[in-house]
Amino acid sequence: MRKITFTLLTKLPAKYISSGLIIIIVLFIYGVVGSIFIMNLNLIDAIYYSIITMATVGYGDYIPTTGIQKMFATTLALSGVALLAYVFNIILTNVQEKMSEYSKGARKLKAIEVMEDYYIICGFGRVGKVVFNELTQRNQNVIVIEKNKEVCDSIEEGDNVVVINDNAIEDDLVAKLAGDKCRSVIICTGDDVNNLFIVLTIRETNPTAWIVTRASKLENIKRLRKAGADKIVSPEIIGGEGLYYESARPHLLKITVKHSADNIYDEFKVITKYGCTLENIEYHIPGIETPLIRQIKTKNITDGQKYVNYLSSHDDQRQALENLYKNVNNIHSHLISGPDKSSFDKLLKDLEKIEEIIGINLTNKEITEITKKEIK
Repeated sequence: MRKITFTLLTKLPAKYISSGLIIIIVLFIYGVVGSIFIMNLNLIDAIYYSIITMATVGYGDYIPTTGIQKMFATTLALSGVALLAYVFNIILTNVQEKMSEYSKGARKLKAIEVMEDYYIICGFGRVGKVVFNELTQRNQNVIVIEKNKEVCDSIEEGDNVVVINDNAIEDDLVAKLAGDKCRSVIICTGDDVNNLFIVLTIRETNPTAWIVTRASKLENIKRLRKAGADKIVSPEIIGGEGLYYESARPHLLKITVKHSADNIYDEFKVITKYGCTLENIEYHIPGIETPLIRQIKTKNITDGQKYVNYLSSHDDQRQALENLYKNVNNIHSHLISGPDKSSFDKLLKDLEKIEEIIGINLTNKEITEITKKEIK
């Protein structure tokens, strides 16, 4: 207990300590000067009289007799009492705050102990906030570690959310939490050096932890991967792809179709015939809004021919592809980029001859309603 009390007292805010010392010094100088010129004491006795009066001890060996002496003694004593009350209040308030913090910290550690399958988010900036919202919307258990106290106070805690006001790079707290119960550590700080240090700290003690980190600069992706990050996400890459798709939107076409795996090559020949690029394929699982997406990004007919040859020589892969098409009832979508609208018009006319076109530029929600009908 004495050790805890000493620790709390030594952590008094510097501004309070400084102001308290200044007040004591000013009051002491007032007492010494007044004792010399008003009480007619020498320097040593003036120091002695000032101390015992400020401390409200008052041994009575020096008694003020005149009115001005009594006024001086009264102001010195009252100031001493006020000073003692001020200092005591600061100490008591600080002790209460620290005890409250320790108690709150203990409750958070207790909550983490009983929490299962949680995610750790290091850094609660713009990226961290988006990740946090995605996780909480899915009722996942989340531990947020953020060094900015004001940011921590703005996060609403609950049964599945614990917020820790700490710097993830200054101790091994993250490494301790990234144990068997942790699904993933998501590092979202905007400083790649900090991200690298956190990855190294976690990987040193948790070789099997799943670590996903942000990379602010492309040149640091390789370093983060060598440090032990399992997945690295670069806003530059994501932002660049987003800008491309938005800029190309007038020349993007999403076609939802229904056909078997046997029609893949014929379909691809039509797409490339008009100078279009097959960006990706979305496989729509019946009743599930979010599709399975496979990026293609090719406009070269030889790529399609190579794939057909690969399937013809690998029966297991051919069978896997056919099973995928059966699972989605042959319903899937193609995101196609092209040079202009007239190319899309010609492409659609040719595709109608070889497959069933369900819709153009349908939303995932609209496609979900269609796939639900397929399983009724």
